[in-house]
Amino acid sequence: MHVDKALVEKLAHLSRLNVDEADMPEFISDLENMIDFVQQLQEVDTTHVAPLMYVGQPMNVFREDKVNHQIPKNEALQNAPLHSNDFFEVPTVIKK
Repeated sequence: MHVDKALVEKLAHLSRLNVDEADMPEFISDLENMIDFVQQLQEVDTTHVAPLMYVGQPMNVFREDKVNHQIPKNEALQNAPLHSNDFFEVPTVIKK
């Protein structure tokens, strides 16, 4: 793929970057190097490689649910701004 000033200006505009005219040759060179690297990766034979979702082994990082400490209902409701019998009251969010 050929990289020129027009392409760099278009990419700069799309990414909302200001590219100084003096830096244009460096941007062109860097973009060409990136494209060359991607082209090298595309040449790698991956016919016998299974697709991956993760680089490492998937593992469950969740902890087991255990009840450690319980407080009685009356203590839980004691600090609630609004409560009715055994329930917390909250303002209505969804109206019919």
